[in-house]
Amino acid sequence: MPLRLRRLFLSVFSFLLLSGAGSMRAAAADGHSVYLEELTWTELRERIAGGATTVLVPIGGTEQNGPAMVLGKHNLRVKVLAGRIASGLGDAIVAPVLAYVPEGRLDPPTAHMRFPGTITVSEPAFESVLESAARSFRLHGFKDVVFLGDHGGYLKSVQRIADKLNGEWRTQGTRVHAMPEYYRAFDAEYPKLLMRQGYSDAEIGTHAGLADTSLTLAVVPDAVRADRLHGKAFSAADGVHGQPARSNVQAGQLGADLIVERTIESIRRETARH
Repeated sequence: MPLRLRRLFLSVFSFLLLSGAGSMRAAAADGHSVYLEELTWTELRERIAGGATTVLVPIGGTEQNGPAMVLGKHNLRVKVLAGRIASGLGDAIVAPVLAYVPEGRLDPPTAHMRFPGTITVSEPAFESVLESAARSFRLHGFKDVVFLGDHGGYLKSVQRIADKLNGEWRTQGTRVHAMPEYYRAFDAEYPKLLMRQGYSDAEIGTHAGLADTSLTLAVVPDAVRADRLHGKAFSAADGVHGQPARSNVQAGQLGADLIVERTIESIRRETARH
């Protein structure tokens, strides 16, 4: 079988395998979906009444991810991982993904805004959405609102809203958790894990490199254009910081498992304290 067809076959096989596993993990103990937007309002009311009082708010971002990954990488990835986290917790619901986040200035364009397809909003607008969402969840009976940010650029905004609402709701039975452990597992722990597997710091990278691309291959493989990973050395001009040529599902699964494990541990610790 030609190399290109073999890679395509492996990508499709991995997608089917991992998508099926992800679907099983993203179900609650009663077999129902953990995703809020897949429930009716009466089903959600029953789930909350039955003890599912933690809501996970996945935050992604729409930005360039180099020539080999789609613009919605963060949105697709955080939804799947949040589903796995919710299934592991057993008493959590996953809110719709927030895809519009601060990505830099418009005029002159900065950061990822220099690449077509990136969408940005102002920090005040972003923080207003976070706050309104948290207030909505509190109104409907959730006791713990957990923000899960797949992107490092807005974590300070997330923390500001958590601090603001926790100060206001100090004695009112609802807590907001910025949950930096989710992103820290990806940004700090995962690269060290890959280096122990023999990958170099230069190829692991910080954006659209081996770590980023491998994680996406493991979670949402169809978001990666595998045939574009080889044949050239990428640079910042391509929107890539790192070298993704050796990206693979096995390396990515290490990161996915780490993120899910660390986040579940942190949520359980915080909600138990609450």
